[in-house]
Amino acid sequence: MSDAASSALGFDFGTTNTVVATASGDTADLVMLGGPEGKDAVFRSALCFWEEGDARVALGADAGPWAIRDYLDFPQGSRFIQSFKSVAASSSFEHATIFERRMRFEDLGQLFLRKLIARSDGRLGHTASRIVVGRPVEFAGGRPDEALARQRYDLMFAALGTDIHYVYEPLGAAFSYASRITDAATILVADFGGGTSDFSVVRIEAPGAPRRCTPLGHAGVGIAGDRFDARIIDNLVMPLLGKGGSYRSFDKILDIPGGYFSDFADWSKLALMRNRRTLADLEKLRRAALDPAAIGRMIAVIDQELGYQLYDAVGQLKRALSASDHAHFHFAGAGLAIEADVTRDAFEAWIAPDIARIEAAADRALAAAGIAAGAIDRVFLTGGTSLTPRIRRMFAERFGEERIASGGELTSIAHGLALIGQQEDLAAWAA
Repeated sequence: MSDAASSALGFDFGTTNTVVATASGDTADLVMLGGPEGKDAVFRSALCFWEEGDARVALGADAGPWAIRDYLDFPQGSRFIQSFKSVAASSSFEHATIFERRMRFEDLGQLFLRKLIARSDGRLGHTASRIVVGRPVEFAGGRPDEALARQRYDLMFAALGTDIHYVYEPLGAAFSYASRITDAATILVADFGGGTSDFSVVRIEAPGAPRRCTPLGHAGVGIAGDRFDARIIDNLVMPLLGKGGSYRSFDKILDIPGGYFSDFADWSKLALMRNRRTLADLEKLRRAALDPAAIGRMIAVIDQELGYQLYDAVGQLKRALSASDHAHFHFAGAGLAIEADVTRDAFEAWIAPDIARIEAAADRALAAAGIAAGAIDRVFLTGGTSLTPRIRRMFAERFGEERIASGGELTSIAHGLALIGQQEDLAAWAA
C-alpha cells in the first residue's frame, strides 16, 4: 500500500468476514490477503490458539483461513474463536480464557489485525493518511453499550494509525454503489451481515456534483445471519442436548437454566464455554439431570471443540436452502448424530420473529430520513445474509423487484469506506 498523502484505507471488520480496500484518487482496490488456498479479498474473522510450552508464557495463534486450517489439523488441542465482534458492546464480556490466559476484546482484536497485516504481502505495511473503519448502526447484543464498543474499537485499531474515522457500514456500501451508477437516486442501503442488520437512506447525485452522497437517515438491529444460525440449532440440535429438560435439586424438579443453551447457540460464546468453571457446572448439572445423556452430549461437543464443524453444517444448510426449497442437515460428532430434512418454509417460520424486527428497523430508517417507501428509487442489498431468499422477498414485496439492486455482497462496504476516505469533508460521514 502506498503511504502517499492521498492514500486511504477502508476497513470492514465484520462478524463473519473482514475485507480491506485502499483508495487513491477516485478508485479503490480490494487488498488480496493470504490463505492456505491462495489469495482472497475475504478474510474470515476468526482466531485459533494453541499452546506453545507453558500457555501462561506463550500461545501460538493465527487468524482468518489459516486459523481454520490450524484448527482442523488439531481441533482438541486448539481454541477456535469466531464472531467475536458480537461482544464488542457487551459489558458482561470481560475476557476470554484461552488456555490459562485471559484476553480482552481489544487483545483479540489487536492480535487479529497483526495476523491480517502479516498476510497482506506488505500492502498494509505502511500507515495510510486516512483510515476509515466501518461500524454497525447498532451493535449486536441485548443491551449494547456503544461507548464501550467505541473504546474497545479505539484500542483495537490504534495499531493501524492515528487518523482513524468511524463510518456506518451501510454508508460504505452506498458509496460503492454510487461508483457503479451515473444517474441521481434516493436509495435505501440494507446491509445484512453475521451480527447486525443495518440501514441507511442516502441521496446520490449524478457524477460531477459537489457532493455525490448525502446520508438522510439510519437505523439498525443486532439481528442477522448468526441469529438465523441460532434458530437452526435451536430446532435441530438443542432437543438432543437437553433443552426443555429438567433436573433434580433435593426434592424438587426444576427446569434446566436456559443460559447454557443460548450461549451454545451463539458462535461468539460457544468456544468460550470450554473453560473449567463452565464444564464443571455442566458436569454437576449432568449428574442431576433427568436425562443425563443429553447434557453429556452438550459437554462432549464443547470439550471436543466441535463448534466449527457445527457452524459448517449450519452454513451448508442455509446455503442449500437459498438455492432449493428443501435441504438435508447433517452433523455427527461427540456421540451426537443428527440427520434432518428441512424445508425452506420451515426455516422461514423459524426466523419469522427476526424478520419482523429487521423490517421494523428498515421502517425506522425511512422514518429517520423523512422518506416514504414510494420515494425510494432503489434498494441496494449487501452483506452475506442478503442472499437469504426471505430477506430479498421482504424488499421485493414492498418496493418491487425492479427496484432491487445487489452485488459485491462481501466486499462493497470496504470498497466504499476507502472511497469515503478520499472525501475532503470526511467528517460529514463520521459516526
